[in-house]
Amino acid sequence: MSVNSEQLRSILGAVSNGSLSVDEALNALKWLPYEDIGFAKVDHHRSLRKGFPEAILCEGKSVAQVVSIVERMLPSAEVVLATKAGPQFFAGIVKIAATAEYHEMARMVVIGRTKSALTEREVLVVTAGTSDIPVAEEAAVTAQAMGMKVERIYDVGVAGLHRLVDHRDHLLAAKVIVAVAGMEGALPSVICGMVAVPVIAVPTSVGYGASFQGVTALLGMLNTCAPGVAVVNIDNGFGAGYLAGLILSQVGSEK
Repeated sequence: MSVNSEQLRSILGAVSNGSLSVDEALNALKWLPYEDIGFAKVDHHRSLRKGFPEAILCEGKSVAQVVSIVERMLPSAEVVLATKAGPQFFAGIVKIAATAEYHEMARMVVIGRTKSALTEREVLVVTAGTSDIPVAEEAAVTAQAMGMKVERIYDVGVAGLHRLVDHRDHLLAAKVIVAVAGMEGALPSVICGMVAVPVIAVPTSVGYGASFQGVTALLGMLNTCAPGVAVVNIDNGFGAGYLAGLILSQVGSEK
């Protein structure tokens, strides 16, 4: 079971007799046991602690393992997110979750909320080149699954800076910007110099030999002189989208 029944009974009893407040009970529920299914320990209560359920990284797992985890999450999770998922994972998941959607470019499966934004505050996802779009889409789909409004501007890297400047008004309107770039990774620094909101930098493994599969872009972003840039790991679109969603969820909704 995902919940220890004796612990739950004790907490509910304490609320009932007045020895525990509702807020104290909610705090206790945040740390209830996970569900041990042998090869994985499914954290059903992560949404209580973090505001968003546990995501499933498909890489390194079999289709059967991923499907089993999804099956355990479906009864209680508002949204289920599977990342780095090839078509074979979607084929397995959709058999038990007919509403599952596959985002091919992002390599993500989403079950649940993907349509309506919970806030009018905008996450803007920007890429340096078209080769960076798969990682950018992973960020965009993640933020959308968290209920955020997401807009995209792609292929506006520093090799043709006029392309970025043409979108100045859109950049200034965003509340959080995710900037995705490979090669030398200069785009987040340029954007951060133009705006007054957080910029989440995502280095990608796009580039030739001296890019070292994204290490050059990562180091360039970490060494930015523009204050206000946060850097996630190479190709970590999920982490960037999650952080953007978390920032906006803390700011609150304008609706």
